[in-house]
Amino acid sequence: MQRMLERQDSAAVESRVPLVVIGSGVAGLSAAIAAAEHCDVLLVTKSWLSDTNTDYAQGGVAAVFGPTDSVAAHGDDTLEVGQGLCHEPVVRKVVEGGPGAIERLVAWGGQFDRQVGGDISLGLEAGHSADRIVHAMGDGTGREIQRVLVDRVRRCARISVLEHAFALDFVIDGDRVTGVQLQRGGKLTIVEAGAVICATGGCGQVFRETTNPEVATGDGHAMLFRAGVVMRGMEFMQFHPTTLYVAGSSRLLISEAARGEGGLLRDCHGTAFMEALHPRGALAPRDMLSRAVLEQMVKTRHPNVYLDLRHLPPAFVRQRFPRIHRVCLTFGLDITSDLIPVTPAAHYMIGGARVDADGRTSIENLYAVGEVACSGLHGANRLASNSLLEGLVLGHHCGEVAASESRMPESSVRRAEPPAGARMEDRDFSTSDMINSMKSLLWKRVGIVRSGLELAEAERRLESWQHGADRFGRPQPRDWELRNMLTVARMITRAARERDESRGTHYRSDFSARDDKRWLADLVLRRTPQGEIDIWREPVGAAPAAAAPRPVAGE
Repeated sequence: MQRMLERQDSAAVESRVPLVVIGSGVAGLSAAIAAAEHCDVLLVTKSWLSDTNTDYAQGGVAAVFGPTDSVAAHGDDTLEVGQGLCHEPVVRKVVEGGPGAIERLVAWGGQFDRQVGGDISLGLEAGHSADRIVHAMGDGTGREIQRVLVDRVRRCARISVLEHAFALDFVIDGDRVTGVQLQRGGKLTIVEAGAVICATGGCGQVFRETTNPEVATGDGHAMLFRAGVVMRGMEFMQFHPTTLYVAGSSRLLISEAARGEGGLLRDCHGTAFMEALHPRGALAPRDMLSRAVLEQMVKTRHPNVYLDLRHLPPAFVRQRFPRIHRVCLTFGLDITSDLIPVTPAAHYMIGGARVDADGRTSIENLYAVGEVACSGLHGANRLASNSLLEGLVLGHHCGEVAASESRMPESSVRRAEPPAGARMEDRDFSTSDMINSMKSLLWKRVGIVRSGLELAEAERRLESWQHGADRFGRPQPRDWELRNMLTVARMITRAARERDESRGTHYRSDFSARDDKRWLADLVLRRTPQGEIDIWREPVGAAPAAAAPRPVAGE
């Protein structure tokens, strides 16, 4: 191992570019395409270009096209679901940009589902007051968007793509970013850049039950935290109420559109329990629905509830949800005639780097966009199908801004040094066991329903595990992922413990009420020089504060 570290120590700067984009989901691809109109771009991804959360997204993109709909109504729905923590100027900016973003994709070859007359088909999802969900291939919207954007990137001569490159840390010089440190093929290198856009996606893999692919290990969240970037809203992990529950299967998302088309949620006794709990029934906001499903599972002592599409025309179900139908058939389930066993799972991280409307973080030349950022669009609870919309609109805008502000870095003789934690003791240490333990702990103690005692216990165990992970193991991608996941888990847990109220996706059984008097505020945190978490509050929508943070306990 020592010989490998010495070889890594000798690696020099690999290249210099005006702009690096890390991440190949909807936000990263959109940013790279927009930036390439102004400068050369290096697009870095740790797997294949299409191995992203975007590719798995089923539901669609929320955008106003219907004759009875309006941008104002879309904005109002977003604000209502966000429960007081949305940043209204960002909300208006994103929803206004929705139609143009879809039209741009269509111009690039995007094929969205259309009605007989040629108008775009629009679906309904939870929290929306009108049909405004644009979809493709029934339930394959994310895959179609990914296809269009990847094709556009491949055709752009000013975008270079570096696949299977693991981003370890940002290179920081004073208070600005000057590049990114990568590990690729066992070699440690530095790419110097005039600016860096972090678009690494989510962190659902820190939970045992998740809809996210294996690559969603929160690498960007952890990198940003280690760099000293101010983070916001890390207590708000959104849980999706309906994922396929079949022993041995991955937790396939069963799109919210299935309920939008009339699907019902039934318990093991056949009772459609949501109709009595919320005026919108199975289309209640996701936070309420996830808790209701969990409560029904506990009440009936059954490991899941069921989604019922049997009353819908079979041909329509197969045409509208071809991907879900195809996957369920592999487990012996025909969704046109069988109940679909479903449970909640971690789905979308609302929190991330505190950014302004242009994607700027608290460090100069470092931008963040998409699920790794907290733009203020979602508040305390994301409105369905607003995530792809955010990636398309703010990703495109962030790319334009970053490109206009970046400059080709000067020549350097910098050598790549191993990041913190690279010189570990090569002892018997099971990375996989530690990951499984962490995921189980987060699901049980920091999941859909939380309490102060359980959060404090989780925080103690996570700190101990982080210490062990930083000392032992090997400098390999899975070991880096473990340390990143533990860092993200600590941020989520600390923020959840500090916010002693219930709001949106964050529910405390010991503080079950929403408390606007004390908590109509953003909760922000950052890393101290000693590696601890400093945490404080900011008014909703406030400009990034330059003053030193104040601990929550002192307020």
